[in-house]
Amino acid sequence: MKLIVAIIQPTKLRPVQEALARIGVQRMTVCDAQGYGRQKGHRATYRGIEYTTQLLRKITLEIAVNDDFLDRTLNAIIEIARTGPEGDIGDGKIFVLPMDEAIQIGDGQRGPGAI
Repeated sequence: MKLIVAIIQPTKLRPVQEALARIGVQRMTVCDAQGYGRQKGHRATYRGIEYTTQLLRKITLEIAVNDDFLDRTLNAIIEIARTGPEGDIGDGKIFVLPMDEAIQIGDGQRGPGAI
């Protein structure tokens, strides 16, 4: 079992959800996030005053998958979240973490069946 943590652009959320649904991934947690990497923020104008912000809005997806779903889930996220054929700075990151246990609270089911 693995936990996928994907940080993507907010505009890519709906297309990524649809792509994951097509391959059978039906459960995920979606969180608003702010951060920066190589983009280092951006300049904006508000009521005629220019300012610089370092924190950019992103979306974090947390998806628990069984090992047989890992590659197809990663490929779907990468394919949809990438802007253009080459990608761009700010497209996001994906982290894959080992997951020792999963427990479904409602019925107490454990392991891969709880996912």
